[in-house]
Amino acid sequence: MPNISRLDFLHRTAMSGVALLLSSLEGLALTTAQKKIKIAIIGCGSVSGQYLPHLSKSPYVELISACDIIYERAIHRATEFKIPNTYPHIDQLLAGANFDLMLTLTDMQEHGRLNKQALLAGRNVWSEKPLANTYQEGRALLDLAKTKQLRIWGAPAVVNSPQFAFMSKAIREGKLGKISSAHANYGHLGPTWSAFFYEKGGGSLPDLGVYNLATLTGLLGPARQVMAMTSIVTPQRTVDNKGKIKVEAEDNAMVLMDHGNGVLSHVQCGFNYFDPYGHEGKGQNNHTVTVWGTKGNMGLVGYDWAPFGVDLATSFTEPPVRYVEDPGDYVWQQGASVIAESMVKRTEPLIAAEHALHVLEIIEAARASGISGKKIQLESVFKWPVV
Repeated sequence: MPNISRLDFLHRTAMSGVALLLSSLEGLALTTAQKKIKIAIIGCGSVSGQYLPHLSKSPYVELISACDIIYERAIHRATEFKIPNTYPHIDQLLAGANFDLMLTLTDMQEHGRLNKQALLAGRNVWSEKPLANTYQEGRALLDLAKTKQLRIWGAPAVVNSPQFAFMSKAIREGKLGKISSAHANYGHLGPTWSAFFYEKGGGSLPDLGVYNLATLTGLLGPARQVMAMTSIVTPQRTVDNKGKIKVEAEDNAMVLMDHGNGVLSHVQCGFNYFDPYGHEGKGQNNHTVTVWGTKGNMGLVGYDWAPFGVDLATSFTEPPVRYVEDPGDYVWQQGASVIAESMVKRTEPLIAAEHALHVLEIIEAARASGISGKKIQLESVFKWPVV
C-alpha cells in the first residue's frame, strides 16, 4: 500500500463514509413523513427550556412527547409547548407514541445508558454533550447505530456558526501562513441548580471545555496526543437539588493537544473563574479562541457557542479587521433542529458523531494524563476539514 499523509487518510476515510451516511439518511427519510421529523425529548429541565423554543419554530419538527423522571417537569413543558404526550420513564416513552428522533437532555451521567436504550428500540438520537461517559461506550453506541441502520449525533454544534466557517476558510486559504498554535478558554463560577456537574462523571471538561475542544479540533484537525492537568479548587459546593455536596469531578483543567505537523493548542476551563459576563456570556467582547500562524493571527469574539465576530490581523502596521459580526441564525441549541432538517432534506450535517467521539476521547485522555502525568496517544479521527 503506498504511503499517504494523515490528511489524505482523513480525507479518504471521510469520503468513504459520506456515501454510507447519505444512504442512511435517505433510508431515514423514507421511513418518515419526509416533511417533519417526530421528536421526543427526555429530560425536561433547564436545557429543554433552551431547546424547545427553537424546535417549536422549526418547519421540520413535530414535537411528539416529553419525558422526565420528575414527571411534573414533563407536564410543564408539554403544556408550555403543546406537546401531546408525557411520560415519567424512558420505558414508557419508547413504548408510547411513535417518534423518529430522541433528544437526550438529562444529567450527563445518564446519556450513554439512555442513548443505548433508544437505539435498541429503533430510534435515532440527538444527545447533549457528552454522547456517553467514556470513549469506548460512545464508540459502542455509534457501532450499534450503524448495525441497526440508525443515526446518533452529539452536541456541541459550534461547527455550524458562520464565524467557525470563516476561521476554517482563512486557515485553509493560508491567510495566517503556517499554523503554529491556538488557545481557547471558557469558565465561570459553576452551576448551582444541580449536583451532577460536580459528581463523578460530571466536571468542567464535559460541560465547558467540550465547546473549545470541538472548536479547536474542528479548525486544526484531530488531536494525536494529549497532555493535561486537572484539579479540584472548591472541594465542597452548595447546589439547589442536594444542598452541600462533595466535589468529585474536576472543576479546573488545562489541556494541551498535538494536532500533528508541529501544530499545538491549549484549552483551559473551569468552575472557579470570576467572569464579569456571567454564565450566559452576554457582553463578552474579548477573544476566547485565538489561532496564530507565521503570517497572521485571528481571534473569535465572544464564546464559540455565542460568537459575534472574528478579528483577523495580517499586518504589523494596520489594526486587525473584524469580520462576520452577524451570528446569522446560529445558536448553540440549534443542533437538533439542524439534524431534523438534514433528515428531511437527506443532506449530511456538519455535526458528526465521530467528531463528538473524538472530543470525548480527548476528555478521557486529559483526565488520564492528569493522573499519570504522561502524554496520552489518541486513536479516533473524524472527517476533516469540517467545512
